[in-house]
Amino acid sequence: MTRFLNSSLELDHHDWHHLLRSLESANNHPTNDIRLTNEINNAGRHKLKQLGLDPDDTTASELYHVLQSKLHQDDKILTRNLTTLAMTHSSLSANVSEGLIYALKNSPDSKRCYAMKMPVMKTIIKQLPPKKTMKKLGYRSMASMIKHESAINLITASWLIEDDNWRKKLVDSYKKLKPSDFENRNIIIQSVNYKRWQSLESDLVEIKKHNVLAFKELGALIVLPLPKSAPKGSVTASLVVALEELNKIRALSSFLKLSQVKAHYGQIVREAVINEPSLHSDISKSKLPWSIVQRYYANFEQHFNQAVFEPHLSIDDLVWHPIEESLFAIESNMDFWRNTSSLASSHIKQSVSFNIHDVALNTCNNRSIQNQITKYFKKSLWQEFLLRYFSHNQLEDVVSHELQPQLAEVREN
Repeated sequence: MTRFLNSSLELDHHDWHHLLRSLESANNHPTNDIRLTNEINNAGRHKLKQLGLDPDDTTASELYHVLQSKLHQDDKILTRNLTTLAMTHSSLSANVSEGLIYALKNSPDSKRCYAMKMPVMKTIIKQLPPKKTMKKLGYRSMASMIKHESAINLITASWLIEDDNWRKKLVDSYKKLKPSDFENRNIIIQSVNYKRWQSLESDLVEIKKHNVLAFKELGALIVLPLPKSAPKGSVTASLVVALEELNKIRALSSFLKLSQVKAHYGQIVREAVINEPSLHSDISKSKLPWSIVQRYYANFEQHFNQAVFEPHLSIDDLVWHPIEESLFAIESNMDFWRNTSSLASSHIKQSVSFNIHDVALNTCNNRSIQNQITKYFKKSLWQEFLLRYFSHNQLEDVVSHELQPQLAEVREN
């Protein structure tokens, strides 16, 4: 195990050694850990040169601040161009978030999903009256609020206003859901921009430093208006968060679609909303995130075996768009950030993440290098590491062993 991977992923040394030995043994010892580390080192040196820095004479602190400066410059261009889109396609007084919504809706990325029907969500909310929301939005009765507000508006407001206990009850109610409560449709991307929402928007941005809410089970992405006081980098952070949440919606969509012939479907939905779906892998001796399966077949469509995923899943459902590529498709000035999701400076004593999600949040929150966010780089690196070791045959075995016996049992009944 290379020192860089060991320190970056922060796993217990014994666990690392055991995991690597299993993965190497199952794949005829390809030393992929060394290959991946060398690739990251070379790519990092190339990115440093693009920034005008000397790969052999740059400190971690210098790189950290140059990346933030680069993000700030790119964010200004992105903000200007999205504002122009908003003014062109909405109104002259439109918020930059309207431009962000327009860009997402018109991007070439897939918008299809398998998600809960909106009337079903309204019924659930009606059974769990969000009283604080009714008061906050100025309604005199619950019936009036449910009649006049859309399901998206209701869940968005309630999720922001109600307490943890209400949110828990909402998710727990998913245990009663059936496959017939879901449908194939496009992902909903919209805003909820009117006066009674202004305080909610400000609170969200103040806490999260972005203006995006996602309800994966609903196949819905909500973009609230950014206040004028939003910190620098907020537009980029919001767009990056939105693109990541869209991938999560696609991943949950395919998992729920595949699982719809299994018993206890509602419980599966509830668990998948709370925790990222995963499958057990004998090779890695641990849980394999479903997003790994999604990413693999998105990259290697030729290896898709319909027999493994039938009767409900096709290759068109296994879509995963790299965030930096989607970002570049929306704004070409973001070219520098391509291929940086699992990249960090491996030659410097203190690691610095190139991942644009990390850099944007560090910029928004004005974080010091000692307190920098690196979790998105680490997650991406972990997934890239696993992808290097799993072949399509091995992934098919994981899916078959985890799902097919239960699917067969349901068919027999």
